[in-house]
Amino acid sequence: QVQFVESGGGLVQPGGSLRLSCAASGFPFSSYAMSWYRQAPGKERELVATITSTGGSTNYADSVKGRFTISRDNAKNTVYLQMNSLKAEDTAVYYCNVVRYRENYWGQGTQVTVSS
Repeated sequence: QVQFVESGGGLVQPGGSLRLSCAASGFPFSSYAMSWYRQAPGKERELVATITSTGGSTNYADSVKGRFTISRDNAKNTVYLQMNSLKAEDTAVYYCNVVRYRENYWGQGTQVTVSS
């Protein structure tokens, strides 16, 4: 079965950086695009970034362009989200995601809190 283990969240000051990791198993990781989503309290879950199966193409939400970078290591079945210049409004639970056979699979989420 599809499983994800997310890590790297925490408390960081505004302007700081964090790197999230998501280790995947249970499916042919290198064949699928991967995404990061986030959900802030009281808000809907939103797409943050997507990377194609080979890593050759990426897309970002306007709110994170130029600050966040999604990447992957297919040898390690892991997708990353490097987050720089963090802002208070980036505070949320971050989830990795894959769509397989039209079904969404989610990690357990990792909390990112940006506060002074």
